[in-house]
Amino acid sequence: MNELSRFLGTSYTCYQAVENAAALLDRAGFIRLGEQETWNLREGGAYYTVRAGASLIAFRYSRKGNYKFVVSHTDSPCLKLKENPALSDGAFTRLNTEPYGGGLWYTFFDRPLALAGRTVHAAEGALRSRPFVSKFRVVLPSLAVHQNREANEKFGPNLQTELPLFALGKAEFSAIVQDALAYDLFLVPAEAPFESGINGEFLSSPRIDDLSGAYASLCALAGAKQFEGTLIAALLDSEEIGSSTYRGAGGDFLASAVARIAAAQERSEQEKLCALASSLLVSLDNAHSLHPNHPEKCDPTNRAVMGGGIVIKNHAGGAYTTDAMTCAAVKKIFSDAGVKFQSFYNRSDLRSGGTLGAISLGHVCVPSVDLGVAQLAMHSATETMAKCDYEELEKGLSAFFASRVKFVGDAVTFD
Repeated sequence: MNELSRFLGTSYTCYQAVENAAALLDRAGFIRLGEQETWNLREGGAYYTVRAGASLIAFRYSRKGNYKFVVSHTDSPCLKLKENPALSDGAFTRLNTEPYGGGLWYTFFDRPLALAGRTVHAAEGALRSRPFVSKFRVVLPSLAVHQNREANEKFGPNLQTELPLFALGKAEFSAIVQDALAYDLFLVPAEAPFESGINGEFLSSPRIDDLSGAYASLCALAGAKQFEGTLIAALLDSEEIGSSTYRGAGGDFLASAVARIAAAQERSEQEKLCALASSLLVSLDNAHSLHPNHPEKCDPTNRAVMGGGIVIKNHAGGAYTTDAMTCAAVKKIFSDAGVKFQSFYNRSDLRSGGTLGAISLGHVCVPSVDLGVAQLAMHSATETMAKCDYEELEKGLSAFFASRVKFVGDAVTFD
């Protein structure tokens, strides 16, 4: 759990998340491949590739068998810096930002925010990006209750006028990024993960959604020893803004990796499609736990509870990709491995959030199931989950990678 906390606490943006993921895979003996290079894969080899420093696909390769996918995302709601960000009235300088994703914005006020992401520089005849994390912290200050008497009744911040405090007096921003030609920089929660609860049973941290899932998939893949087919863990950017970027689930990163793997397997297009049709994809993103203060927000018979194990997510409108066959398949895998699981449906009168699973299927179309762990305060600056659920998630993903699950016609087999 200490390693998970370190990953959550230092993966400020998608760029740091991918950098940390790559370091984990390097230590596990995975070989890095470039998208601009020809891939020469060997049986049983472990590889990964990175796109734009923001998304990563890792896999264990086999010439035979189908594919087992786990797809998660590297981004979280935060505030993105605009160009020319310094706004000064002479007394103070603020930073001009815009919202990235659907954050629970009131939680971002009055807490330390780090400036993190990447900068782009001209070096050695090329443009190169560099990871960036500020040593300083900034605060997005609240208006005092004496000046906003309705603050405890309603609080809807205007994110163009409510801006982070950068400096006292007039200050320039250019010195912070030095000779950068451009940047993708974000103000992100900088508080360290911490245990909560009388027995330390909860983990509270920024970015639990979805870096806990991303980290679990990496650990399960790195620890996979006995397996059949090709195991793939995809960590994709841009989920919080709809995935419609070339490094998101709406791009071709996953499809491109599968095409390269199939080419190394010397599979024809027909053979690749046959292998995909027998495969299974896990769309991994967290679910809303029963909130002890607001139980009325949950479905009466299918509510996820922290401590209840892996959540299997269902939705009639297709927000989640689970169907009866994929649900039954993972239930068998988890039951055989002694992994706890539970079912989740949203209340029928509440709008459901989506995941990157359905978007991924537009590019790599395979049977799919949506899973995650139950958490509180999704999209808050600090989210909370039960540590025991994370342990079940790693165990469950390891069981999935070790399984021989295969879709054959209208049946699922395991041998």
